[in-house]
Amino acid sequence: MQETVASTDTPRSTAPRLSAIIITRNEAANIAECLDSVAFCDERIVVDCGSSDGTLLIAKEKRARVAFHDWKGFGAQKNYALSLAQGEWVFSIDADERVTPALAQAIRSAMDGDADGYEILRLTTFCGQVMNRAPWNRDYVCRLFRRARGRFSDDLVHERIICDGSIGRIREPLLHHSVRKLEDALRRMDGYSTLGAQQIVASGRSVSFIAGIVRGSFAFLRAYVLQLGFLNGAIGFLHAVAVAEGTYYRYMKAWLERRNSA
Repeated sequence: MQETVASTDTPRSTAPRLSAIIITRNEAANIAECLDSVAFCDERIVVDCGSSDGTLLIAKEKRARVAFHDWKGFGAQKNYALSLAQGEWVFSIDADERVTPALAQAIRSAMDGDADGYEILRLTTFCGQVMNRAPWNRDYVCRLFRRARGRFSDDLVHERIICDGSIGRIREPLLHHSVRKLEDALRRMDGYSTLGAQQIVASGRSVSFIAGIVRGSFAFLRAYVLQLGFLNGAIGFLHAVAVAEGTYYRYMKAWLERRNSA
């Protein structure tokens, strides 16, 4: 079932050139600042899958266009949001991300360029600290693209933009406040590991009990040592542990699902 809940767009005499799309569920703590940061866009679309914390009320107060769509995974949810966009260009942003004034100006300038899509440098914070060492200081994500040339992959989690055309880069950073408190990391780890496990099971891949232990251990080694997470100090260690736990539980949940359905 899919149903438009409300539209609060101000009528325009001309079609919007830039549409911002955001998917939400219980993002009351984030959505106001996020929408304010994309106020430079010609239209702002929020697609929700069942918030109970006031997210929709805040979005309507911010005069975003609000719609409901049953949850079928990140890729499907964002493709539905994309289907509502009317702009020539689309900017995809998560509720925990923020566009700075400098980035807003860079996005507007990039739209006059020759590329069909743009990767944007993303600066991530973890428990209030900017992760300014590798690989986070080289984290480019495709977020801006011509609507006619792009779509999202259908992945349940870790979806990506598939752009049929040339890709440029914007070096003004997009701020990503992924985890403000350690409790947020635990909640995200549980949710993402469940979706990741579902994706593993759906793929038909074999999963052993030992896989969770081995892959979780390697995830910590990669995040903390190989990717130089130790240069971020104590917060780098906490982040590496969170990454390892997410990987461990993803494979253990998949293993349990396979065992219980056998």
